Amino acid sequence: MALPRFLKSFSAGPKARALAREDSGATVIEFAILAVPFFALIAAILETAFVMLASQVLDSAVNDSTRLIRTGQAQSAGFTINEYRDAVCEGTFGLFDCSKLKIKVQKITSFTNVDDYADSPVDEDGEWTITESYAAGQRFDIIYAQVYYKWPTIFDFLSFNLADQPDGTRLLGAARVFKNEPF
Repeated sequence: MALPRFLKSFSAGPKARALAREDSGATVIEFAILAVPFFALIAAILETAFVMLASQVLDSAVNDSTRLIRTGQAQSAGFTINEYRDAVCEGTFGLFDCSKLKIKVQKITSFTNVDDYADSPVDEDGEWTITESYAAGQRFDIIYAQVYYKWPTIFDFLSFNLADQPDGTRLLGAARVFKNEPF
């Protein structure tokens, strides 16, 4: 089929056909299309890994520090809440701002009523409701130790955000219930 005369002036000449076959910029275009979701996925993986690492480090630090109470070392050294906070911080490898840890160590009457002492440390507005205290008890006392921290989150993309608090942080917590040894 022959082109009408007025379209012949618009027909592709050799330069236009060569340009249409050119694909040297296709990789750049494809990368530009895929770069945003790729880097968003990498950021989401890293954010999740850091939150999980921080949670595990806090849990391990609380486990190690409660051993000082359980074995009577904290009581014989006359620990206060600040000294206990320092003991927790020794196990956090500098990941946390230790002044922002919220600590509550208290004596409870039995293992079966732990739920009576397990209140949420924050209200619906994300404000702290926990009253910090430190009572390590004596031998054979049942102790409930709780430590909380608001971990800052960075990544927020297409509804992926690990923050569970209104201020853009994620509440991390670790707790131990144990009976002091006969020290």
